[in-house]
Amino acid sequence: MAVISMKQFLEAGVHFGHQTKRWHPNMAPYIYGIKNGVHVIDLRQTLTKLKEAYEYVKASAEEGRVPLFVGTKIQIQRIVKEEADRCGCPYINFRWLGGLLTNFGTVKQSIARMKTFEEVAGEDGSYEGVIKKEALMMERKRVKLERSLGGVRNMKSVPSMLFITDCHKEQLALKEAQKLGIPVVGIADTNCDPTGIDFVIPGNDDSPRAVALYANVIATAVMEGLAARKQTRIESITEEKAAAKKAKPAAKAKEKETDVVSEAKAEEEKKPEAKAKEKKAEVVTEAKSAVEKTPAKKTAATAKKAETASGKKVPAAKATKAKKSETKK
Repeated sequence: MAVISMKQFLEAGVHFGHQTKRWHPNMAPYIYGIKNGVHVIDLRQTLTKLKEAYEYVKASAEEGRVPLFVGTKIQIQRIVKEEADRCGCPYINFRWLGGLLTNFGTVKQSIARMKTFEEVAGEDGSYEGVIKKEALMMERKRVKLERSLGGVRNMKSVPSMLFITDCHKEQLALKEAQKLGIPVVGIADTNCDPTGIDFVIPGNDDSPRAVALYANVIATAVMEGLAARKQTRIESITEEKAAAKKAKPAAKAKEKETDVVSEAKAEEEKKPEAKAKEKKAEVVTEAKSAVEKTPAKKTAATAKKAETASGKKVPAAKATKAKKSETKK
């Protein structure tokens, strides 16, 4: 939170309340005294309550919840728009439409109509291809919708909280928020009833300088909360990457272990198959050797038989011839 002093509050006129005859009794704890028939607000309580609201808005922005800025007074419209645009929040600064929260579905349809009119109008608003009378009617409707819903055109759902600059005038918005259980951060002047406001900021709600001070603090809280959320996201991403890098070697080691185990299992499964293959190969080789040996033996035996047969027959013939020759003689 930016350093805000009592001097800034006094210069902005935060301490000025309404006339004593227009006060609300529930605001008595926040009133410091009376001067010239006007209530004076206790700025010490204003400072503490503003700090509480700042902390709550910042914490909610860190969770991704941003407020809806509401301020429809003529002298405050520009301030509300500028501060809401600065922190990227939706806003209502022209008129609070009844059912904006409780009947948000219909409001979304109106926003869609406004966007279709803008598409037909084009970037330059010339309404090319449209009759002049129809173009004038569409332009009037577009301007009317733009004034009422231009600040919430990108709001896709009911807001998570409201920041109301004048809870006395914006009673309809306060009632809708209470009905839906939406927390409210509101500025409460001495003529306002603070019941139903979750984070009451007692102070002047008519001075533009005072409202600019409140809105600046809330917008700064939103911006700081969103920045912290972005930073935590970046840190979480870096931590995840670092964890993933650390997990990679472990995963590789596990993969290697699993590969070794699977290879060992595969080898164990292959061992009986290899043994069976070896046995088959041994049987086949034995059979081949047996087949190769058997014909060799047969040929040798046949050769021997032939030799013996031939050797026996020749000498017998010679002997018979010799005997015959001898007898003849």
